[in-house]
Amino acid sequence: MALLRIGSRGSQLALWQANHIKALLEVRGHRVGIEVIKTTGDRITDVALAKVGTKGMFTKEIEEALAENRVDLAVHSLKDLPTEIAPGFEIAAITAREDPRDAFCSPGFSNINDLPNGAKVGTSSLRRQAQLRALRPELDIHPLRGNVDTRLRKLEAREYDAVILAAAGLARLGRRECIRQVLSVSAMCPAAGQGALAIEIRHDDSRVRREIAFADDAASRAATTCERALLNRLGGGCQVPIGAFAEMTNGHLHLDAMVARPDGSEVLRESADGMDPVQLGEVVGQTLLCRGADAILKAVYGTSATAPEQP
Repeated sequence: MALLRIGSRGSQLALWQANHIKALLEVRGHRVGIEVIKTTGDRITDVALAKVGTKGMFTKEIEEALAENRVDLAVHSLKDLPTEIAPGFEIAAITAREDPRDAFCSPGFSNINDLPNGAKVGTSSLRRQAQLRALRPELDIHPLRGNVDTRLRKLEAREYDAVILAAAGLARLGRRECIRQVLSVSAMCPAAGQGALAIEIRHDDSRVRREIAFADDAASRAATTCERALLNRLGGGCQVPIGAFAEMTNGHLHLDAMVARPDGSEVLRESADGMDPVQLGEVVGQTLLCRGADAILKAVYGTSATAPEQP
């Protein structure tokens, strides 16, 4: 059987994700290798992501490797993938989703409400920053880049009183003990696609599509398709203050969504139910635009180096 080559970023979490898919394929009798590829987002570590404004900053180089047949499939955190996949590629599978919510991590405090006024909280996500400031405007929020281990080391060194991280990443790396509080969707609406893995392939590669079809989870695909449809309707990427969480129950989807000013002074929330993932995402996105999200996002794009179309 021909070797299947997986393209992946080199962070500990990205390699966990690639090795997870590798193990699933090996159980099915495949020979699998992993090629580590450094992306623009990995090279730019001293600038807040929202100010970089590079489309596909965590995926471009991996897609180039796919196009050049250096790898056969790529494993991404779905939230890093642009909502419009580049021509010549497709998402062949979206795996069963890990907990999509955000987690509060702190060595000294059990939840956000316990933090004293002026406590230093680390996050480089405008989405998290905006919702944190709406919840606790008196907190001192600072940029925090780096992989999960780097962020946790800074927290353990008491450089921050708390940090906000994706619960999924902590779970996958075996660091659940760091979670002091899992934040509710109503308090901290997650990023679209958070907690889900996407397997990207060349559009014309029917062989790999067949081999990876088993990993596609119908409920995860429906929910994340809905979230990404909302994101696409709003014209935003994962580095703008937009949150989206959809959940499938008995064939019906429920979508919660959020758009906020980075300073937390205005937070728009909207929710709805539906059957069609794309239609539901677009309807909720349009409702938010009509309620003022358009002005919020124009202001965000205007203060960025370039409009961060996608991550």
